[in-house]
Amino acid sequence: TREEDKNQDGKMDLLHFKLELPLQPTEHVVGVQLILLFSYQLYRMSTLVMQSMAFLQFFSPVPGSQLYMNGDLKLHQRQLLNHCGLDNRYNVSVVNGSSPFAGDYDLTNIIAAYWDRNVTTVFSDPNPVWMTGRAADTPFIINATIHYPLEVILYPLRFWEMIKFAWIQYVSILLIFLWVFGRIKMFMFQNQVLTTTPISPVLPVSPVLSYKQHQ
Repeated sequence: TREEDKNQDGKMDLLHFKLELPLQPTEHVVGVQLILLFSYQLYRMSTLVMQSMAFLQFFSPVPGSQLYMNGDLKLHQRQLLNHCGLDNRYNVSVVNGSSPFAGDYDLTNIIAAYWDRNVTTVFSDPNPVWMTGRAADTPFIINATIHYPLEVILYPLRFWEMIKFAWIQYVSILLIFLWVFGRIKMFMFQNQVLTTTPISPVLPVSPVLSYKQHQ
């Protein structure tokens, strides 16, 4: 099992997971249910730290030798994330390993409690490949490639972010309007679309010309 940074940006892009299950010659596998646990963290715009999971499941009527799955670990939100402070309300283990009660280890209860959260991760588009023909002395193999895609994070805008967004929109519309209006004005005057009448300014009467001689 290893994580890989494909674009060398310092952030992991995917997880390669491999699990081998030794079996007796008389044992066969016709289905898989697997929970992978993750530590999920966000640090830009919203700070979130939580324990999440990916649930892998597949069944076949034919015994298999290997299961391969390839999908995305996607963030699922039922509410907006906080835009300030640390949100660690879900930074608890998905499976309570210290519980003495058997019900806390039941898969149905684990998934039900997990989906009560407002913020979770989901293993989506798994694209399973089920392989058959396992030899008697070979283990059953689970291979999974889990990608960490770019996500759209929903959070409430801060006041200055709203002002910045509104100002950018206003300036962009204003510049377009001024350019279009200038082109229209130039076209109208150059092509004499409107009837215009030149008016000479009325000059004030010169004191010299208006001089009247008195006797």
